[in-house]
Amino acid sequence: MHGRYQDGSAGDANYGVIGSGYKTYRQPDPHIAQFILEALGDAATILNVGAGAGSYEPLDREVTAVEPSASMRAQRPAHLSTAIDATAEFLPFPDRRFDASMATFTVHQWADLRKGLAEMRRVTRGPVLVLSCDPDALERSWLHAYAPEMIAVEARRYPGMTAIAGALAGHIEIRPVPIPLGCIDGFGEAYYGRPERLLEPGARLANSAWSFVAPAVGERFVDELGRDLQDGTWDRRYGKLRSQPFFEGSLRLVISKP
Repeated sequence: MHGRYQDGSAGDANYGVIGSGYKTYRQPDPHIAQFILEALGDAATILNVGAGAGSYEPLDREVTAVEPSASMRAQRPAHLSTAIDATAEFLPFPDRRFDASMATFTVHQWADLRKGLAEMRRVTRGPVLVLSCDPDALERSWLHAYAPEMIAVEARRYPGMTAIAGALAGHIEIRPVPIPLGCIDGFGEAYYGRPERLLEPGARLANSAWSFVAPAVGERFVDELGRDLQDGTWDRRYGKLRSQPFFEGSLRLVISKP
């Protein structure tokens, strides 16, 4: 279901409820940021669509941010520009206004993926970047064994790579983005080697998929994971992940050049 919530959230998740502590758990990770900076090249003017609290916005460029959720706009740090209240499907800018545009962890929220990406392409002269997760790769994570319902929700919400590429057109490159062990951008796979963190309610709340499953699923997850961590079951199965520098999960950077 998509619609405008009380705080303005325009996707399928109500960030007026789940976004209050978002930036505590969701900080831009330097390793992931480097992929974005390299893809932006020398672009001087950048549009960030579904900008949230401003993760991954480069600080040395002119950035225009678009974010429909008042809760998320309010969490933007003072050193970033004030975000414009608008949605991806109706960008209030003239054609070819920006050198580049970006959308990170947001396209799965949009009411109309094709329209939103077409709007990004319309207002962008150069590359359009989409950081998202490949739904076909989500089951690689140990989370699937503990919360298959949540992973199934994620797989339904995330658009496939072919859908994103087809909507953007142009020259398309899809780059896998390995997730670092100490990843500070707390999407689910970020904790691949630090399972204890997902026992924290705030860590789960900062991942919108948990808001789409019954509370009993989260309660069972905490009970089972907590038990398996305490008795060593998790470490017997997945313990090598605690020292694995990177995880080749579902994270992808889609780059479209005209």
